[in-house]
Amino acid sequence: MGVSEAGCDEAGRGALAGPVYASAVILPPDFFHPLLNDSKQLKESQRDKLRAIIEAEAIDWAVAWATPEEIDKV
Repeated sequence: MGVSEAGCDEAGRGALAGPVYASAVILPPDFFHPLLNDSKQLKESQRDKLRAIIEAEAIDWAVAWATPEEIDKV
């Protein structure tokens, strides 16, 4: 069995701004799409298109969050 590697990202500004979100996705080694780079540079319609492609092609993906109360405990 080969080794899988997941890229990840987070969004949020800590407990002051509410929950912090994190996500990760594992794509096939040969996966390529010209729009897949920095989601902050994409139009909403492009992100929606990529989401469908990523969900269809991903080996696995996940999204999680932590509430301000959970963050304060850490």
